[in-house]
Amino acid sequence: MLDRLTEIERRYEELERLVADPAIIANRREFAKLAKERAQLEETVVRWRERQRVARDLDEHREVLRERDAELRELARSELPALEARLAALDATLKHLLLPKDPNDERNTVLEIRAGTGGDEASLFAAELFRMYSRYAERHGWRVEVLSSSPTGLGGFKEVIALVQGKGAFSRLKFEGGVHRVQRVPVTETQGRIHTSAVTVAVLPEAEDVEVELADKDLRIDVYRSSGPGGQSVNTTDSAVRVTHLPTGLVVTCQDEKSQHKNKSKALKILRARLLERARSEQQSEIAANRKAMVGSGDRSEKIRTYNFPQSRVTDHRVNLTLHTLDRVLDGDIDPIVDALVVRQQAEALAAAG
Repeated sequence: MLDRLTEIERRYEELERLVADPAIIANRREFAKLAKERAQLEETVVRWRERQRVARDLDEHREVLRERDAELRELARSELPALEARLAALDATLKHLLLPKDPNDERNTVLEIRAGTGGDEASLFAAELFRMYSRYAERHGWRVEVLSSSPTGLGGFKEVIALVQGKGAFSRLKFEGGVHRVQRVPVTETQGRIHTSAVTVAVLPEAEDVEVELADKDLRIDVYRSSGPGGQSVNTTDSAVRVTHLPTGLVVTCQDEKSQHKNKSKALKILRARLLERARSEQQSEIAANRKAMVGSGDRSEKIRTYNFPQSRVTDHRVNLTLHTLDRVLDGDIDPIVDALVVRQQAEALAAAG
């Protein structure tokens, strides 16, 4: 571990020299890339340098224990426990900082929520989940932009796709992908029976334009008249856009905006995210076959969480965590669940690192 930390410090110092080079500063793309790498290493280097200072202090205190002066020896002996505890804490922190990072953690997130089994009840719960994630984003200072939606007449969503923008959005939201099950008595139920419905959530890192190139020859773009609820002109012009990616057959439609240009832009954003996720899944399929992913198999068909309204209970099945704070969870207070999933992920990563 110490050798690796020394290498990281050396690279950090090299990056500090590079970002101060006028030739690098003039190249905006290269400067941004190097500055980002430097920022990613900064916390590790700060902790490593502190660890070196604490280790030196410990050595000096142990040397003092050999002195003849009894008062000096006693002073050194009294300070040793605090220094040893600090060194152990820094070692634990550095071990976590050296764990492999998910390269997508700092990206913005494309969040896709779809009503599954349960008809109108599933659509209504899809809307509640979208509100939950919107409130969660608000708590973290992230921005939510709806890219595409298919609302129902009852105030629900058959589907809603949103872009969540902000530092660390994907690192927290990535655990939300899967099937969310709701158990409650629907307002239309006259016998008071509890119904079970399901909503699927997909969480994709936003793709940058340079990562997923979309050649014109690979795209078929159809425009048509929007349908469903809308503003005065939304249904009277050919503003809706359907983009088909010919090599893969992926289709994205967008009709939320009155502007054809804005709908096309949003559709391409969704398509890029889906293509990046597709490539990432193919890349990781061999790894996934050899060992179970850290939070489930990654299969979006598996049930990850149950929301039980009669008992005001939320259970995350991956970490066997049950909270009796349903109202707070649906108001966006999901950090206790996400924190438990992060801890599990780190524990498994530490075990894998040996």
